Amino acid sequence: MSTAIRFGTDGWRAVIGADFTYDNVRRVAEAAGRVFAAGQPGGLVLVGYDTRFEAGSFAAAVAEVLAAAGLRVRLSDSYLPTPALCWAVAHEPEAIAGVMLTASHNPAPYLGFKLRMADGGASPVAFTNRVEAALATTPPGRDPEAAARVETVDLMGPYLEALRAFVDAEAIEKAGLRVVVDSLYGAGQGYLAETLRTFGVEVTELHAERNPGFGGLHPEPIPPHTAAAQDHVREHGLDAAFVTDGDADRIGAADGNGVFVNPHRIIALLARHLVEDRGMTGRIVKTLSTSVLVDRIGAQLGSEVTTTPVGFKWIYEEMLKGDVLIGGEESGGIGIPSHVRERDGLLMALLLAEMMGQRKMGLAELVEDLLAVTGPMEYGRIDLTLTQEAMDAFVARMPTVAPAMIGGLEVREVLRDDGIKFLLPDDAWLLLRTSGTEPLVRVYAEAPNFGVVDELLAAGRLLATES
Repeated sequence: MSTAIRFGTDGWRAVIGADFTYDNVRRVAEAAGRVFAAGQPGGLVLVGYDTRFEAGSFAAAVAEVLAAAGLRVRLSDSYLPTPALCWAVAHEPEAIAGVMLTASHNPAPYLGFKLRMADGGASPVAFTNRVEAALATTPPGRDPEAAARVETVDLMGPYLEALRAFVDAEAIEKAGLRVVVDSLYGAGQGYLAETLRTFGVEVTELHAERNPGFGGLHPEPIPPHTAAAQDHVREHGLDAAFVTDGDADRIGAADGNGVFVNPHRIIALLARHLVEDRGMTGRIVKTLSTSVLVDRIGAQLGSEVTTTPVGFKWIYEEMLKGDVLIGGEESGGIGIPSHVRERDGLLMALLLAEMMGQRKMGLAELVEDLLAVTGPMEYGRIDLTLTQEAMDAFVARMPTVAPAMIGGLEVREVLRDDGIKFLLPDDAWLLLRTSGTEPLVRVYAEAPNFGVVDELLAAGRLLATES
């Protein structure tokens, strides 16, 4: 029997060799190819891949299938970040779509298949529904000559030039920064470090060699996976650390004290930087799981803040409406539509360096100055791996859960747009939802101090696992 293939928060992901097989990948590519070709027969599709096991070989198989569907196909000549593929699609006038072979921040056993639209943005649900429907029909036989029609090209060079042109090189150069870059063995390796070096930044790079098993690391730029970079900053007296995930579309950071700067604060910092230092305007878009700090800095800047369900595809849909300055999510995916309608961990690191240079402040000072404006808020998240039975029970129970108190705090409002979110006094909140990329229940909490955050996370764990 054929594997049931479903597109989640961002693409289809599965364990390599189990469900992520060449047969299944070809099935998905063939279905996507038919949908692409139905819209624009003979259109150009760009294909890229990350540093995971066999990703390049899977990408070549995808390119061959797309060519057999009558599409023109260009395949990256090397691994690359997802934002590089997206930028290449958006800035190639003939491109109608892109396909990226990556599992982003998922653990090493996973690989994934991401679809990108002509503007480089994530495929909307309506489009992936069409691809899923096409999977239900019988594909044609393989074309043995299709591989010969695939063109292999450099997609990284023009993208890196665009990154360098986007930021204030002089400000970064004058700052005299010393940083550590950790790609977590992902697709950002080499690229971010070398770009920073072109601006005179002294860079030490960690986990920058090809290791499909990620050396046992989980390629997500949040603690504890950022520990090596944080330690390196402290031990060597550096100015900052920049950490990217498996496909380098997410960013994490640490200040000169080795203290983790979470993505909520990065989004708020960069929104402030774009408005106050660059004179840019527009809405700030955040997901349901992102900090109220973003709302507070938006109010200070006079920028409207729009909240979406979790997943960058919802931010992308807001970008399509226009008037978006920046969009970001708690997981570190942050995008600026004037660059491309997609997350870009490399660009966000460069903009943080630019902000440090233009304001002549360290990252810790920038955060301190931000919190002086917004007031303090702390954040935490735990991921719960449940049995399928427990997961089903959680999903069935959530629509009726309505406690009056959580963690000793009064529940003032309950939102059920994406999972279940409890709004509490002092802008505190607790959110529980199933992951769209892994078999997990995620529990998120925010409050004015870590003591309350810990109490809320404990209460959330009980709510998720009680029978």
